[in-house]
Formats: sequence, C-alpha cells, structure tokens
Amino acid sequence: MKQLVLPALFLITLNAFSQSPWTKNKNEGYIQVSYTTIGSYDKIYGNPDYKPQREITDNTVQLYGEYGVTDKTTLFANIPLKMVKTGDFTEDMSVIFPSFTIDEASETLLGNIQLGIKHNFSNNKCLLSGQLSIEANTSTYKENSGLRSGYDAWTFTPLFLTGRGFDSWYIQAFTGFDIRTNDYSSNYKLGGEIGYKALNWLWIAGFLDGVASLKNGDIVLSKENLATGLYVNDQSYAAFGLKLIGEFNKSFGANVGFGGAFAGRNVAKAPALSFGLYHKF
Repeated sequence: MKQLVLPALFLITLNAFSQSPWTKNKNEGYIQVSYTTIGSYDKIYGNPDYKPQREITDNTVQLYGEYGVTDKTTLFANIPLKMVKTGDFTEDMSVIFPSFTIDEASETLLGNIQLGIKHNFSNNKCLLSGQLSIEANTSTYKENSGLRSGYDAWTFTPLFLTGRGFDSWYIQAFTGFDIRTNDYSSNYKLGGEIGYKALNWLWIAGFLDGVASLKNGDIVLSKENLATGLYVNDQSYAAFGLKLIGEFNKSFGANVGFGGAFAGRNVAKAPALSFGLYHKF
C-alpha cells in the first residue's frame, strides 16, 4: 500500500507540510514548489473577532523536499518565502487605534526554515511513525508596518503519526506539540486526512486540522505587530480543507488545495488557497 498514497502526501496547506506516517524508500526523494495565498482580509478570529489596523495580504512560496536515508528514515526540509502586505485602513483610526498608525507597506521576507526527521517504527496493517522537526528563528520583523514573516522563536515539533492504505484510498492522523522558545506559548496539534483515488491520475482528499494554544507563554509583542495579527502569541484554530492531486506521470504532478476554519483565535478569518508542482525521484 505504500506506493498507493505517495502522490497525496505533500500538498502544502495551512501547515508547512503534510503530517504523514509514510517514509521514502532509501535514496528516493521528493521535491515540491508551492504557492499559498490568503488574499486581502480585514478580520481576525478572536473572542470577539477583531480587525487589524490595515487590510493584510499574506502569500507564501515554499520549497519542500524529502530524502530517504533508509527505508524507514526520511529527512525533510522546508524553506518559506513570505510576501506580506499592509493595505488600506480597516476602521476610523481615531476610534480603533487613537495613539498610533502603522505604515502601508509590502515586504518579501524569509520565513521560519524547517528541518526534520521521520522514522517508521511499524509497517503492518497500520503504519506507526514518529517525527521531529525544528523551525529556525530566521524570520524578519518590520516595526513601522508591523509586518512579520514568522515567529521570533525556535520551534520544536514532536509528532506521533499513524495511517493505513487500501486499494484506492487511505486514512492518516497525527498528534503532537509545537514547543516554542522566547516566551511564546506552545501548542497542542491534532489532525487527520482521508483520500480517495477517483481516477487513474486524480486523488481527492479532505482533512481536519486543529491547533490549541497551551497559553504558557507571556511574550510582549509591539503594538505595531499586534495591529497586523501576524505570528502573534496564543494562536489557535480548528481547520478543514480539500485537496486535489493530479499525476502527470510517475515522476511529476500538480496539486491544488483549499483551507478554511470553523473557529480560531488570533488567526486570519479568511480562506487559504494553495497550488503546487512536485517531482519524485
């Protein structure tokens, strides 16, 4: 069943990569370039929902790769390039932000680079794997505009992964934590995905993905950063999405995805669209 699910595992959605229990075979690799866009939005999930000072556009180009060092152990990396923008004001500044305003700006900045390792412990009917990834503190912050390209922290993410493949479909799930430095709160993560091979060349998959802040960090961020809501503390969400994966041949393919949220805290109240091209070798 291992080859059955490979085309569906690496669509970049709201997360940096798909949390899958399947590993690559020794000396096999996978590389994908993807583009994710959250178009201009003016509302952020909260209790109650609130508006950023200016409309925000958040786009990302990512280069993701995997390589099998053994049949059970895979190394992976993700390099995100963020294109973030502050646009028009969303409200009367004298009412919402009486003491300051942030600049209208557009920035292209490096995000948090991610490196990781995945190991398969059991490959019977159900796969059982473990994964550890590290996001480096490689982001940038622009104070005048409040634009931030990632967390001002190192993030360590241990995950437990499980899944099973069948003749024309698969199911997988993960759970774990994002552990952040620099007084950011850590997160608990839980998610799952089910996919079906509708045609010889087309996969359709749906997913659920949840992140809950442990609220154990007390970092003090600037008022300009809070006015954009980009990579602030105590972010949570309950998300859903749909993926379509088309295979050109055994080595090349493309994918498209949609992601939204049922609820959230301190994250954009707007959908995300993703497009990707991949190559297996």
